[in-house]
Amino acid sequence: MTEADQLTARAGLACHDLVGWMMWDPEALAGYEALGVPDGMGWIVSWRLASLGDVTPAAAAAAAYSINPGLIEAMLDLSRSATDAESILAVRNAAVEPGLAGIAPGLFDELAGLAAPLWRGADAVHFGARPMFAAHRAQPRPDDAGLSAWLAANCLRELRGDNHWALCASEDLDDVEVGLLHSVMIDVDEYGSEEWIARSRGNDDDAVAAGWARLEAKGLATNGAINDAGHRFRLDLEARTDALTAPAWHAVGDEATRAFCELVEPHHDAFVARIDATAGPRWMPAVRVKS
Repeated sequence: MTEADQLTARAGLACHDLVGWMMWDPEALAGYEALGVPDGMGWIVSWRLASLGDVTPAAAAAAAYSINPGLIEAMLDLSRSATDAESILAVRNAAVEPGLAGIAPGLFDELAGLAAPLWRGADAVHFGARPMFAAHRAQPRPDDAGLSAWLAANCLRELRGDNHWALCASEDLDDVEVGLLHSVMIDVDEYGSEEWIARSRGNDDDAVAAGWARLEAKGLATNGAINDAGHRFRLDLEARTDALTAPAWHAVGDEATRAFCELVEPHHDAFVARIDATAGPRWMPAVRVKS
């Protein structure tokens, strides 16, 4: 791995930390419920899908990739029967500053100076085959520099996700397979099985069994478990994702990227603790990288 790829990997994890807690933020959930969505159900993905606008559930599921399409459709039906994308995004934006204040006091203000270089990175790469990234980048940019920096980091996080899904699609991996393969990246003892992530995305016994069968046919699993070839494949996929995302962080600049990492990294445990408290100890596996 090159030095640029290593810095990209650091920045990617910092983006996950800075953004991931939003999926279960109590203030955001309350705001979403106030829009008319019962119990705020579906916020976990609705705030991300809102940037896509009025797309079909099938298109939204294709962009989200690793979540069962039936679950995506159900969540969209809930949100669209009660509110609109603009209102959802307003709830998200309003929750950023108080949410960060409760997790990492002072971080919101410290991020403000990085808004310009973070957006420079987002603006430096093309939109092709990157639907979530492109949709988030096209949203209005607020005057509040702290919120703008958070949104830019979120945009770069979506870029990394789209790059990863493009690679997964090129390897003919379906949504269940990518969930099963992600177990390579986390402590399976903590999660209890290699299947937890795939099941947490809305997949049942039959879907998981079919996923294992597909991975075994590709030589990536044996007897319902990821084998050595599967481990090597998944780690290589991660490295390729970093390599694809590195140009954006190169445009941010090494100095600004390091400054961003150094601002966010000291709060990693606090971000994980917030997710543990609001969602549970297994959620947001992207921030629970195996040491």
